[in-house]
Amino acid sequence: MRIIGGKYRGKSIIPPANFNARPTTDFAKEALFNIINNYFNFENIDILDLFSGTGSISYEFGSRGVKSIVAVDSNYQNTEYIEKQFDTLGFEDARVYKSDVLRYLNHCKQKFDLIFADPPYMLENIEEVYHSIFKNELLTEASLLIIEHSAKNDLSSLPFFVMEKKYGSVHFSFFDPEVDDA
Repeated sequence: MRIIGGKYRGKSIIPPANFNARPTTDFAKEALFNIINNYFNFENIDILDLFSGTGSISYEFGSRGVKSIVAVDSNYQNTEYIEKQFDTLGFEDARVYKSDVLRYLNHCKQKFDLIFADPPYMLENIEEVYHSIFKNELLTEASLLIIEHSAKNDLSSLPFFVMEKKYGSVHFSFFDPEVDDA
């Protein structure tokens, strides 16, 4: 896996061989960040990366100089690895929490400009993540929620849905709370 943009563009990050996570492909990451570039000035945004896995998405945001990053994953090996990479890369305002994502969302008091969620593709109720984010009002006014998912999930009927983009087997659904859903 490599960082595809920003200060650390081209830097390879190699998780241990026994690492239990599915990183977003470089092809899908590049397409995703081409879209996000049109929405934000990275230096001014706070990021929440849910189901962080290898931390690949967090590193992309950090490489682009975001204001802050919070990464959440329930696997101790994943959070330890991400924390080590944050230190190695010198991301100063980056925190990692080992927590069940839904539990974290229900206790979080911070608001974010962009929330990226990459739940396990076999997670039965991905919509629960969406509902927890909106119920707990975790997005700022000018913000985006992006959920990565497989083809078996159709999130287009949820409020604030903007679009779905497909890159091979990777699907990204975008939600904008400023979209008039009437």
